[in-house]
Amino acid sequence: QVQLVESGGGLVQPGGSLRLSCAASGNIFSINTMGWCRQAPGKQRELVAFITSGGITNYADSVKGRFTISRDNSRNTLYLQMNNLRPEDTAVYYCNAVPYKFKWGQGTQVTVSS
Repeated sequence: QVQLVESGGGLVQPGGSLRLSCAASGNIFSINTMGWCRQAPGKQRELVAFITSGGITNYADSVKGRFTISRDNSRNTLYLQMNNLRPEDTAVYYCNAVPYKFKWGQGTQVTVSS
C-alpha cells in the first residue's frame, strides 16, 4: 500500500514562502497525475495544483502565479513551492493522486499570520 508523507509546513508571515514536500513509499509519480490539496477548518478539501506524468501543471485560480508544483521521480517526492503567502492559504495541505486513490497522509499544517 502506498504511503504518503507530507512535510514542510509551518507558521509564516503574510508575504512569506514555504516549500512543502510529499514523499511516497513507491514509484508512483512517473505514472500518476499527482496533486496538492488543502483543507481549512470548516471547509471542503480543495485541489490547488496538480502535475501530470508528462509534466503538465495546472493551478487553482487562487494560487496561480504564487505556487509552483514539481516532482522528483528519482526521489519519489512531490513539491509545492508557495510564495507570497496569504492568510487565506492557511490550511492543512495533503498530496495524493488525481483523482484521489491513495490513502491520505497526515498532511502538513500551513499557518499564515502576522
